[in-house]
Formats: sequence, C-alpha cells, structure tokens
Amino acid sequence: MTDKRIDKPFSFSPTRRSLLAGTFGLSAAAFLPKGAHSEVDQPPVLPLEREDYAKARERFHTHLLRKMPAPEKSEPLGTPPGARRVTYPGGPNGSIELVAWLSEYTPSKTLKPAVLFLHGGNATGDGHWALMKPFWQAGFVVLLPSFRGENGQQGNYSGFYDETSDALSAAAYLENLPGIDKDRFFLAGHSNGGTLSLLAAMTRKFRAAVPISAGVNSWRYFNRYADELCFDETDPQEFIMRSSVCFGHSLKCPTLMLRGTQERPFDADHELLMSRATSVGTKIDHQLLPGTHNGVVPHAVDESIKFFNAFT
Repeated sequence: MTDKRIDKPFSFSPTRRSLLAGTFGLSAAAFLPKGAHSEVDQPPVLPLEREDYAKARERFHTHLLRKMPAPEKSEPLGTPPGARRVTYPGGPNGSIELVAWLSEYTPSKTLKPAVLFLHGGNATGDGHWALMKPFWQAGFVVLLPSFRGENGQQGNYSGFYDETSDALSAAAYLENLPGIDKDRFFLAGHSNGGTLSLLAAMTRKFRAAVPISAGVNSWRYFNRYADELCFDETDPQEFIMRSSVCFGHSLKCPTLMLRGTQERPFDADHELLMSRATSVGTKIDHQLLPGTHNGVVPHAVDESIKFFNAFT
C-alpha cells in the first residue's frame, strides 16, 4: 500500500549537460549513458493551453522512447477481502484487459452512487483496497482499477498519459454497470492517482472529484523521478499534456483538493491551477488534513465522502 514517494526539496537550475547540449544543438540525453537523464528544464511560466484538454487528447499521441512496465516491483493481483475481481478494457481502443476491484453490491431499481478511486504509486496492492471500505460502508459502489504495466499486466508505462486513458476506460466500465446512478458518479485518487484524477476530470464530466496529494506539474515530477522518464523529453508538449496546471480551464466538475500537513504544501503551481479553474467559473477548493503523504489517506477518504454526499 505504501507509496514510495517522499517529499523533498529540489531545484530547476540548468545542468552543465543541458548547457552543452544547447551549445551544440543536441538533446541533453545525448551526453548521458543509456537509461540516464539530465535535469529537465521547467519553463519560467507554466503555459496556459487555450484548447480544451479533451480535444487536445484527441489529436495528441505520446512518443514513448522506452517500452517498460510500471516502475514499481509488485506481485500478480489477487482478490482482497470485500472485493470482486473484474476486468475492464484498457489500452488503446480497449486492446488490453486490466484488472480492477469492485465492491460487492446488488443492483436494484434504486440506483446507487459510485466512486472511481485511482490508487497511489505505480503498483496495485491489497492495502489500497482496504482503504476503500468507508466508501462502500457509506453506500457507494467503488471501483479501484489497476493500470497498464502494473503487477505483471500488459501495456507499457507512459508516465500519466496512457494511464489517463485507462482511468477513463475504468470510468466507462463502472458507470455502465447495472444499478449505478450516472448522476451521482464521483472520482477520487491519491498521489499518482490524484494526478490522474485531475487529468481524467479535465477529459470527461464527473459529478465531483477529490484529488488527494496530487501533482499538477509534470516537469516537477520527472525532475524528481527521472528514472521514470520514458517519453521524448525534447518535446515540451509531452510535459504539457501531463500537467493539469496547463489546462485549469478544462476542469469539468466541482473539485476539492486535499493534502497532508506533513507533506509538501500546496504551492504556486496548485494556486495557479485553482486560479485558472475559477477564472471560468469552476468550483474548486483545497484543504489541509493532519498527516503525512500516505498517512493522510484515511482522513481524506472520510472528507471525500462528506464532499460527495453534498451532491447526492
């Protein structure tokens, strides 16, 4: 269950390799051994894309330079207590089957609210599912999907982009199950899953969304986790399409951003995302909860339930 990420300071000063690369007109990667990466230079002002994120996704295709599984060691998926193991069609055009865990429920004429929860880290574990119990106890049907390349499954890790496609496919699977109320269909996610929940909520409409400890700036992320860079880092659009801060106006539902008091605080990037969302009338707020990056999740789940119940 534990997310490997630990908040720590970092900088964006250009490296000597990047300066040399600029001098000779080469990618900084040309000076590195295979599998290594130079520091990625963040633009001084994070760009604001005028195009709706959903439209931008229709024409953009990520260029993966490394074909790799999700970068976290993990065991094959079983079925944790209280879950039903299902598969949903992830990947391009539903070309791969991915495992998800669904809470037990009985369809009836009285439609039930549902929550799609996107887990943290780069692997799915039973501990993630244990955190979902308050949702189904509160009357929500909950689906926790795994993503491409995780736990020995098919597909290549892409660093948030194709994983967003998986999340959207999981959403379609959940909302079309019998007995699900499409008007009370919610989204939440933690850490990497919080990042994906923002990108998914900018692509299609949910009733409301709660990103927990979410990243909004992919330049920042891949400077911290350079070993996960698998796409063409010389193309700025690759980073833009993974950065929700660049598409704040595309957020399509009321959103509550949560974070722990003992992790890296809401910063200028988050404030910029919120200002861009509110500038077009989107309801978005943020809240600090006691806890660390991982320790905040149980409290955040409780706050998510309160937030979602306001829309039921």
